[in-house]
Amino acid sequence: MAEDNPGREFTTYSKDTPVGHPSFGGRVGVFTPTEMFDLGASTTIRKGAGIVGFGNPDGSLTVYFEANRFDESSLHKWENKVRKAYDRLIALAPTVSKAKMNPSTLELVGFIDGTNITLRHPELLMEWLTVSDAMDTAPTSNVITFGRK
Repeated sequence: MAEDNPGREFTTYSKDTPVGHPSFGGRVGVFTPTEMFDLGASTTIRKGAGIVGFGNPDGSLTVYFEANRFDESSLHKWENKVRKAYDRLIALAPTVSKAKMNPSTLELVGFIDGTNITLRHPELLMEWLTVSDAMDTAPTSNVITFGRK
């Protein structure tokens, strides 16, 4: 296809990126912005946001995000923002905190399912939280479990 239109920009996501909307309890990717994401010009994703999503057949990503715009105390920690975004995604909840994005603007750093977040690249998350001046929201472990302890 790219040969048919050599001027067209072609991007793809990691082979590990979950593809398609998951069912309840299913796994989706956890993302952080790359250098290609213009944080200063963004009207959607804000500093320190938790971002989750999945790949689409066209090579784009569908993401849901939570940045705690209204300073809710229960959403201070990064992992709680990720969980809130995940819950919206799974439920297909109506929200303005959703976008279809070029995968070059996001980096897959881990996964979330119905029970936990597993970080595969915590160093990239720490970079995102440092740029966001949100290190106080950082997780204390690479695996964050929800529900029963």
